[in-house]
Amino acid sequence: MTMLDQTSLLAPATTRGAFFKRVASNVANALMTWSRAVRNRRAVYRLGELSDWELADIGLTRADLHVVCRSPLGTDPTEQLGSIAAARVLQEDLARRVC
Repeated sequence: MTMLDQTSLLAPATTRGAFFKRVASNVANALMTWSRAVRNRRAVYRLGELSDWELADIGLTRADLHVVCRSPLGTDPTEQLGSIAAARVLQEDLARRVC
């Protein structure tokens, strides 16, 4: 048996191991992402306990909370709230420049 024959015999087992490691890594990442989204969704629910004045201080409205709470369970609502607040800041800056 030559060296080439020996390496070809080992290759399928190695690639199977790498495949299963990749799959396990992808599953672990998906679970961590889903867990983070659920944890952040709970934080958004706690934001609902704030008054309208307190929400305005952080650049949000109660309607923003309702919008992100309607999003699918696996999506991260804090990312959506961040983009909503950033868009509102840009809009207000543009309105100030026009006036």
